[in-house]
Amino acid sequence: MNNIRQKLNSLGLEIPEILLPHDLQKWPVIACDQFTQDRDYWEKAKIAAAGSPSALNLIFPEVFLNDGDAPLRINGIHSTMKRYLQEGIFREPRQGFIYIERDTPFQKKRRGIVAAIDLEQYEWKPQARPLIRCTEGTVAERLPPRMDIRRGAPLELPHVLLLIDDETDSLLPALAGRVKNTAPVYETPLMMDSGSVSGWFLDSEKDWAFLADRLEELARRAATRYMTGSDGSESPFLFAVGDGNHSLASAKGVWEEYKANTSDKAGGVPVHPCRYALVEIENIYDPAITFEPIHRVVFGLDFDKALKLLSALPGFSSRMLAGRKETAALAAEPVNGNRFGLVSGTRYALIETSAGGLSTASLQPLLDNTIGSGALSIDYIHGEDELFRLTAAATPGAPVTGILLPPVQKTGFFETVARHGPLPRKSFSMGEAEEKRFYVECRRLFA
Repeated sequence: MNNIRQKLNSLGLEIPEILLPHDLQKWPVIACDQFTQDRDYWEKAKIAAAGSPSALNLIFPEVFLNDGDAPLRINGIHSTMKRYLQEGIFREPRQGFIYIERDTPFQKKRRGIVAAIDLEQYEWKPQARPLIRCTEGTVAERLPPRMDIRRGAPLELPHVLLLIDDETDSLLPALAGRVKNTAPVYETPLMMDSGSVSGWFLDSEKDWAFLADRLEELARRAATRYMTGSDGSESPFLFAVGDGNHSLASAKGVWEEYKANTSDKAGGVPVHPCRYALVEIENIYDPAITFEPIHRVVFGLDFDKALKLLSALPGFSSRMLAGRKETAALAAEPVNGNRFGLVSGTRYALIETSAGGLSTASLQPLLDNTIGSGALSIDYIHGEDELFRLTAAATPGAPVTGILLPPVQKTGFFETVARHGPLPRKSFSMGEAEEKRFYVECRRLFA
């Protein structure tokens, strides 16, 4: 057993003790960083969860982060966590991983593994090349409120998704074959027409050894393909953060605080639950995983000023379009450079640029410079329906302009991150908003 645990630890994993609620009827709720401009969604979620224990009472939806009542909300969250632990809301803790299958409104049977990762083997800073790597630029200013939520929290609930580069899709289907001859430990529909999720425990030493061997094989394979540092030295890279970059960076920050304030007489790294973070691991090549662009909405910027701003892009050209359908279709067409749709109220345009590579590489620095120098604000939107909804209400007195980004390709993703570091922030999304991870599992943190 010790050898298996040591091998898993060397791969950045810890076997967690997982808490599941007795009553799943109204428990699962979508990740807190979704629908950040849609308070109505969260009001409907509150109604859907009413009357039963719910993960909604244990999270801080980011749509409310700037309401001015963050300390009160956080205290309430922590108090509810303590109460749930005291009132027997949860089943007895069970050590192991959980293999899960998720159906969404768009895809069927997306596979994953719920596990704990060692934050000592993760870093979000751009120059770092650890085993577990962030994939998008992290904004340090966004971390303090998220750290406040985690700091001292009795429980953690995972919405971070990690990716493995398993091109032959050999690991997760094999795990399914090992566990699906038993009854799932949970299966439940998800609120707001978001599909369903089922989970099976991986709690035998044979299962853990199998997982460790397969991940070790993936790590060896990766080392021969692209795992080198900028100086040519070997730099192992097994897991890429697919969703929840800022949440994982916040967990890292809380752990570094704890470590700095905790003396270890032996001079080693202290062991505490906050050293680890609960995540779901998925395969980037799973057919049920799609990479979607994250669109930009700029508040306070009108259509004409947006055109002028984007004219600074290399090889810029633009043409006016008739409406939403044409804008979305043309922005999605593959081209040598990049294309963007521009929309505000009833005005639409197609923007073309000669800049190659990922679309956000040239766009995001331009937006950052503009937002930082004026009375404008920006939000990052999952799904074109939401972008068109937000921009439809634009008026001369309250201008709003949306930038519709083109699709994102999976091919070469790991190699790009391995060789060049994190992509510009908010460069991609794993699926549509409704497909994001729902909170189900819990783990004791500071209880």
